[in-house]
Amino acid sequence: MIKLKQLESELTQVTKFREPKVQLEQYPTTAHLAASMLYTAATTYEDIEDASVVDLGVGCGMLTCASGILGAAYNVGVDVDPEALEQARDNCDRFELDADLVNLDVQELVVPADDDEHGFRLTQRLSADTVVMNPPFGTKSNKGIDMVFLQAAAGIAERAIYSLHKTSTRDFILRKAQSWGLKGEVVAELRYNIEASYKFHKKKSVDVEVDFLRFEVE
Repeated sequence: MIKLKQLESELTQVTKFREPKVQLEQYPTTAHLAASMLYTAATTYEDIEDASVVDLGVGCGMLTCASGILGAAYNVGVDVDPEALEQARDNCDRFELDADLVNLDVQELVVPADDDEHGFRLTQRLSADTVVMNPPFGTKSNKGIDMVFLQAAAGIAERAIYSLHKTSTRDFILRKAQSWGLKGEVVAELRYNIEASYKFHKKKSVDVEVDFLRFEVE
């Protein structure tokens, strides 16, 4: 299998959002974060190679490209933004990776369901061995959107979910995940370097403390 440093080097070829949309909290996942996440998922937990993998909020395709390079059998990327999907397609093509890219709003995937043990149901049938994602944190708009992503992932994953969340929300996320039948663990505490992308950004970049979380489907 490819080495971690080589994977990170390969992922630096993934192009970032050309015109990021602030309402969607479009911030590119760095090559370092993506490589760390997917390499751990592949080597420590064996959840990537020969597996079916769904990337929720695929954006430019960084996590999907990492998954494909690491030998996933089948990749699906889901995003509400058609322009992001076009860029994800270009990035997948750069690595000659096959991936199904689906224009779909993750918020429309999840509906309340009193008759379901987890209290929600997916509106469309999606399933995969593994879900990977770097969901919006819901800090500027769409408060709670990170939990909607996790709900959707809980209904899709047959094996495991890998996700990034703000460290400050750790306790809440782990409690909610448990109520949805997920066994969560903090794999690592990381720093997410976010470069200035919008006019309201005053600094060239900021480091956000994030948890790299793995959720096992019980």
